[in-house]
Amino acid sequence: MHTTIISVCAVISLGCLLGDINCEQQSSIPEDKLLVFTVATKETEGFKRFMRSARYFNYTIKVLGRGEKWRGGDYMSVPGGGQKVRLLKSALEGVKEEDKIILFIDSYDVVFASGPQEMLKKFQQARHRVVFSAEAVIWPDRHLEDKYPHVREGKRFLSSGGFIGYVPNLKALVANWTGKDNESDQLFYTKIFIDPEKRKSINITLDYKCRLFQNLYGALDEVVLKFEDGRVRARNLIYDTLPVTVHGNGPTKLQINYLGNYIPRTWTFETGCTICDQDQRALSGLKESDYPLVVIGIFIQQPTPFVSVFFERLLDLKYPKDRLKLFIYNQEPHHEQHVSSFLQGHQKEYRAVKVIGPEVEMDSAASRNLGIDICRQDIDCEYFFSLDVEVVLKNTDSLRILIEQNQPIIAPMITRPGRLWTNFWGALGADGYYARSEDYVDIVQGLRVGIWNVPYITSVYLVKATILRTDLIAENLYQSGTLDPDMAFCLNVRNQGVFMFVTNRQEFGRVVSTENYQTQHLHNDLWQIFENPVDWEERYIHQNYSRIMSENHVETPCPDVYWFPIFTEVACRHLIEEMEHYGQWSGGSSTDTRIQGGYENVPTIDIHMNQINFEKEWHKFLLDYIAPVTEKMFPGYYTKAQFDLAFVVRYKPDEQPALRPHHDASTFTINIALNQMGLDYQGGGCRFLRYDCSIQAPRKGWALMHPGRLTHYHEGLPTTAGTRYIAVSFVDP
Repeated sequence: MHTTIISVCAVISLGCLLGDINCEQQSSIPEDKLLVFTVATKETEGFKRFMRSARYFNYTIKVLGRGEKWRGGDYMSVPGGGQKVRLLKSALEGVKEEDKIILFIDSYDVVFASGPQEMLKKFQQARHRVVFSAEAVIWPDRHLEDKYPHVREGKRFLSSGGFIGYVPNLKALVANWTGKDNESDQLFYTKIFIDPEKRKSINITLDYKCRLFQNLYGALDEVVLKFEDGRVRARNLIYDTLPVTVHGNGPTKLQINYLGNYIPRTWTFETGCTICDQDQRALSGLKESDYPLVVIGIFIQQPTPFVSVFFERLLDLKYPKDRLKLFIYNQEPHHEQHVSSFLQGHQKEYRAVKVIGPEVEMDSAASRNLGIDICRQDIDCEYFFSLDVEVVLKNTDSLRILIEQNQPIIAPMITRPGRLWTNFWGALGADGYYARSEDYVDIVQGLRVGIWNVPYITSVYLVKATILRTDLIAENLYQSGTLDPDMAFCLNVRNQGVFMFVTNRQEFGRVVSTENYQTQHLHNDLWQIFENPVDWEERYIHQNYSRIMSENHVETPCPDVYWFPIFTEVACRHLIEEMEHYGQWSGGSSTDTRIQGGYENVPTIDIHMNQINFEKEWHKFLLDYIAPVTEKMFPGYYTKAQFDLAFVVRYKPDEQPALRPHHDASTFTINIALNQMGLDYQGGGCRFLRYDCSIQAPRKGWALMHPGRLTHYHEGLPTTAGTRYIAVSFVDP
């Protein structure tokens, strides 16, 4: 025990003599001794993010270069940054206190993860007068690698993106700068550092283990988010350190954007989003005439289901139509009827409408550039709202919500039912295409709610016109090599340092699938029950259908005859019109080659579902919407909704007005009224002879369900005027 104590003391004494251990108790440096210098010639979104994190920790910031034109070059392609050295040198001349400590750091791609106290403590522990950030990649001159001091552990190479030091030492550091604004600041500092005499005289070291500064370039796999006590830090896994600043240097802008979604307290598990309600643009209380003018670009590029519904939703947007200008690009002849129908009824409601139809040879990229330019050139336009026709924008407040969020570019998150697809990417792979970010699934599933800085958006988004007239002034925003228009747009936006956000704070809607969409029918949307089941249900299933299960919304007009809502008026109309469009009605003869055996005992004038290639879709309808009602009304009976015969019957006084008494070749029968007695026809109905019970005024869109054999002998009552249509299915024959 005594030997151990003596050995420890000896080590400490030796450390004191050699200077490896600071044996004097150092007092902490007061926070007011720290001043942060940063260069920002314009207030970008990245700068605003930097300042927000600085304010959170109460850093004192002095911004250099405001109002100057940036002449420091483009870091992504060639060395530059000399302008920062010039500005720092000039600013230091005005600092007289020699005990002042200056943190000089980039701002556009930096966030603070902790406060001045921790920064000063770790600087003090470094036991040097100047500490530079370090990185694993040497830049800009690889030939200088051998001149760097070797280190046993840590990052070896200097980075000029962040450094801290005492004023006299920093003055000595930049004293000999005579370079041009576009020369390399990093090369200038590197040559000082690799000179042993200068390194010693100025007393420079590097932050080898990322205790103060975390540069992301070359270190992406080392850095993870650390959530603790209502705050978020970046943790370096290699050195187990918590850096005070995080810098997305070089080609790591997307990664700092991702980390900036959380650090230092942008979003936490305890608080959720803490900045979502900041700096909003309030529209409530404005007169309609004072609302921002918006150009809505509508893009129709391929055959798409439910286009008529799209225009209905456009009309339902809660936004003054006199403050909306429409630019409609339609490249699909099939949809000319939908565009024309919408304009005939509503064009005059909007401030202006411009249409580019299929007759104009214009590709997708050119059309989108034109839409953007219409807003850019209109001095009154404040926003461009890009809206693809595949988007189902269910939230009627969507446009207002996006404007009020007051972001340069923002998309409402939309999804595809049953899939993890959305209209944004959380990350990009090395090839520039989709990669899944760690938080993507949580955002999609609503486990993390907020406004997210992302690298790619598509389908629907809002762009500030001021951005189009400044940072995004290029005419060909939607063109870049072989990339598709949206990829090109997002690349060009990212290259200009403009942030794109997606919000999942509200439910906005979804996107329809265009796969397998055929256009050979009159009402092609009827066939979308497989590809777009949610949209199909909203369009064609009665709004009160769900009440059948929740509230037992079923009537019993006759014994074991159940009456319930099933189809919307649109579904009824589309089915009638589809059959009349097909037009090949049977003659009402008992001889019928369409059925097995070729003979029908009780014939009707009808068209079978398989004649219009609708039998698969009809079976899906029976299985999803009729079978659950059957099993509820007939407990213990389970059906797979098989059928041999499903058809639409037409009754007319001068053709076939009625149907004689009969049984159906089914376990149970479904009979859906497709039009309205009194409005479309007179008479009609169904009488069950055994019970002497009639339903003489069937409700449009409602289904009668009854046993087919043995007990429910029935007849069709005469139609005395007009035309009556019903859809009949013999289920489980």
